[in-house]
Amino acid sequence: MTVRRKLLGVAACVAALLTLVSVVDAKGFRRYLLLRQDVEAIQERNRILSEQNDVLRREINALRNDPTALERAAREELGYVKPGEIVFHLE
Repeated sequence: MTVRRKLLGVAACVAALLTLVSVVDAKGFRRYLLLRQDVEAIQERNRILSEQNDVLRREINALRNDPTALERAAREELGYVKPGEIVFHLE
């Protein structure tokens, strides 16, 4: 066996040992995988919140500029009724 093969064998053993230690150690590869999952979950939550923000921005814009939207919001949220209207409450 040549010196080069012996060094290659030692290097492979050291690499295998370091890989095993990384997998077994709580601060190693397992922690990396958990943190990666956390990052993906946070990115998904940020995407959902961004979409909700867009919906709310459109609603704010409509309430500021569209009298029909303002009337609809007042009717739905405050229960306002125009004079002469009849309201039926169905349960």
